[in-house]
Amino acid sequence: MRKSGWVLIMFILVGGLLGGVLGEILRVLTPPGTVQNIFAKAIMPGLDPPLSIDLVMLKLTFGFVLKMNLLTLLGIFLGLYLYKNL
Repeated sequence: MRKSGWVLIMFILVGGLLGGVLGEILRVLTPPGTVQNIFAKAIMPGLDPPLSIDLVMLKLTFGFVLKMNLLTLLGIFLGLYLYKNL
């Protein structure tokens, strides 16, 4: 398989999505405590509340939030590792 930028982005996104899903499952299934604090605690960088520009005739709203936990980061690094060893 030829390595390209699109394949790298795909590996990063899939790894991050799988890690995020596993983090959410772990958050729901584990009782409150150390495991939940370490693996399921999420940081959410982004624009919150979204930026709004009202131009009378047109109103534009820009915003995004990334919800990342430890398993999301591990999934991203796993995707990078798999891409490198492809």
